[in-house]
Amino acid sequence: MFTGIIESVGSVIAVLHEGTNMQFWITSSLSAGLKPDQSIAHNGVCLTVEAVKDNTHQVTAVQETLQKTHIGEWKAGDYINLEQCLTLNSRLDGHIVQGHADTTATCIAKEALNGSWKYHFRFPEKFAPLIIEKGSVCVNGISLTAFDVTQNSFAVAIIPYTYEHTNMQQLNKGDTVNIEFDMIGKYVVRGMELGRG
Repeated sequence: MFTGIIESVGSVIAVLHEGTNMQFWITSSLSAGLKPDQSIAHNGVCLTVEAVKDNTHQVTAVQETLQKTHIGEWKAGDYINLEQCLTLNSRLDGHIVQGHADTTATCIAKEALNGSWKYHFRFPEKFAPLIIEKGSVCVNGISLTAFDVTQNSFAVAIIPYTYEHTNMQQLNKGDTVNIEFDMIGKYVVRGMELGRG
């Protein structure tokens, strides 16, 4: 379980293919303190640390993960948002994030607003019931507030701190991001579909 508050930005230093899986070595300020079997959110996707060496750690994405996220596009030099899982004595500064991406979205616009930035994203319309105006949404692991919500798009505003401490500064029009919609909203929609809402 995560909160969508990014702790570090790592960099992919190696990508390996093994059958239908992809392995990644990532260097970051968190890596040296990690241990095998820990769950770490990578651009909002929960992956298990398999090995740690100096200031790098290794994770593997299996076929299911590669099909539902943009991890298969990662290459050496890419910057990745990282967050360790919650502890029971942590503040919940963002919102409840599972690290299970629902889909990907495409950045369709990036606007510099003289001190902040506005990003617009397009997502598959079948997910429209899962996002609301001023609701929480996780973009590449970052807990953000959605606005200008339509059937297949939404916008988010990025403050300078978030811009400087995440990989949003590398994100441009045409880029793909991982999206996780609010878990509570998903349960509500599921209950209604089953006629129990």
